[in-house]
Parts: sequence; structure tokens; C-alpha cells
Amino acid sequence: MKISARQRLILFIIAAFIIDYIPFINLPFLWSQTFFHEISHGLSAILTGGQIQQINLNFNGSGLCTTLGGIHFIVALSGYAGSALWGMVIYLCASTLSPTSSKIMSAIMVTMLVITVILWARNLSTLIILAALLMVYSFPLYRSLWFSISSLIQLMGIYVLLESIRSPLYLLDGRDLGDGAALAQLSLIPEIIWIGLWIFISTNCLIFLWTSSKNNTVRAAKY
Repeated sequence: MKISARQRLILFIIAAFIIDYIPFINLPFLWSQTFFHEISHGLSAILTGGQIQQINLNFNGSGLCTTLGGIHFIVALSGYAGSALWGMVIYLCASTLSPTSSKIMSAIMVTMLVITVILWARNLSTLIILAALLMVYSFPLYRSLWFSISSLIQLMGIYVLLESIRSPLYLLDGRDLGDGAALAQLSLIPEIIWIGLWIFISTNCLIFLWTSSKNNTVRAAKY
């Protein structure tokens, strides 16, 4: 059976919304979004001359990346924007590249997780979450599992992207905490503007997936 890439994208979006409301099943997806959010902070610190001191991931989906040095403005901006880009890239790699190229992408993510475990994980919850994510992102490296697991990775990517659209809205809590508050203090631009910018970036990543899937057709795999 052949379905268009656009129809497949719609199915993944629907599945991501459903999974978000299924207890326990949604945890690896939620943890993925948190990891990519925090590692985006960390990588931006490194790229601007700073360093990562510690990454904490919590079972409820919250997290914290403690950095030293770097350009604070870019570090604060990159969390939500970075996770949206990660979600888009993960989906594209699993859906449009060859199995070999996508395995390279999976190997990169596995390497990032291993480095995080070795250098920046300092508590038990972070180690458990990273171990779970390592298992998920290691599956595509095995050829016999490629067809079924590639769909799981695509679903992970869509979930991360969709959560990057929604999660900035949690900053509208009146507590003056988080990345938006930090950017407001640094720039004197209201937090709501930064929240809107993150939603704009994430939404455009989703629009890019939608437009790039036009007229593409894939053969549905048997699971």
C-alpha cells in the first residue's frame, strides 16, 4: 500500500497528540524533548566560548542545563528554538534519507547521549532517563529493525517538534522564571515577544515538513 508523505506526516501528528495523553508511554517522548531542549542550551554555550557544568533531567519532563561562560543571550534563546530544529531534522532524517544515512544520524544522537552521561549527568533520574533514550535511539543501528524503528524515530521527531510549539506557553505563568524571563531581563523586550518568536520558529519548522512532503510518496511498511 502506498501513501503520500503528507498523509504519513498527518498520521504521525495525530499519533503524537494521542501519545501525549497516555501515561508512561508518553515518557520517552517527553524526555526526548527535554533532552534536546537542554542540550541545545549546552551546545550554544560551548559554541560561544562557554562550557556545560551539569545537565539534570527529571521524570516529570522538566530539566535544567547549568552552563558557565558563553553568550548568555544566545544560550537562553537556543533551548526552545534548538529543540524545534532537532525535531524537524530527526523527522527528515528518518523519512527521507537512506537507511545508511539515517543510521549515521542515529549514531550522532547516541554519541551525544553517551557524552552527556559521561560528562554532565550527576543524578539518578538523569542517568535513568538517558539510559532509556539510549535504548530508543540505538535501535535504528540494527538493520533488521530498521523499517519498524524508523517510524518510531519519526514519531519521536514529530513529538519533539509539536512539544516545542506548545511548551513555551507554560512560561505564561506570571512567575517571571525561565528562558523567556531571562531574555526579557537581558534585552528589555517583553517575555511574550520571545514566547511568540519560539512558537513562530517551531510552527515554521512544521510548515517546512508539510511543504517538503508535497507530492512525495512512500510505501507503507508492514509492522
